Amino acid sequence: MRTGSENDPRIISTGNDELDKKIGGGIPLRSLSLVEGQPDSGKSVLTQQMVWGSLKKGCSAVVFTTENTVKSLVTQMQSLNLDIMDYLLLSRLWIYPIDTKKTRRSLSAGLLPMLESYANKGIDVAIIDSITYYVTHASTEEVLSFFEECKRLSGKGMGIICVAHSYAFDENAMVRLGSMCDAHLRLHIETMGSKMIKILEVAKVRGANLNTGNIISFDVEPNRGIRVIPYSKAKA
Repeated sequence: MRTGSENDPRIISTGNDELDKKIGGGIPLRSLSLVEGQPDSGKSVLTQQMVWGSLKKGCSAVVFTTENTVKSLVTQMQSLNLDIMDYLLLSRLWIYPIDTKKTRRSLSAGLLPMLESYANKGIDVAIIDSITYYVTHASTEEVLSFFEECKRLSGKGMGIICVAHSYAFDENAMVRLGSMCDAHLRLHIETMGSKMIKILEVAKVRGANLNTGNIISFDVEPNRGIRVIPYSKAKA
């Protein structure tokens, strides 16, 4: 649980020292972050690493997932050598599956009360993977209003990471959200020769302790998770 300190040394970490350095040493707590990108570009794996790394740094976390059940998320993370079972048993981690076929479509009515509830419990980090379904059924103003409320909750102490497909936002909304968020990470896939390489662009990390790397190429390996590949080597 959070300490309530404005200068809390804990961070939203990926658990990968090399990757953390590329994004400025990790994302500071009390931040609102947007992770967006193409399908299969590594968004879920990146945020799963953030869950793991943050737990290892002493944070508590909740994951709202439209992509997994509790069992499938645990299994998926174990396949990347990210075993979260002990944290679940110790009530340091909560997983909240969301069935978008049964839940309300509204961002404010569907997701916000759940975020507020865990913020009031003192949970340090909340990840929503993903908000794509909600955004595609909402107006731009509704989306901006939701992010404004998330910003308010992050100011009270909870780090919030929203994950979405890039196509969910129009250009105007993306510009305004990028300005509003403390951190903005953008993922896509590039074809380099015969290889498909995942690319992470660090558009912004406000309050980072170190300089951020603009472009990070990586691969996802079983039993290892994310492996950073030097961009020059990936292009070779």
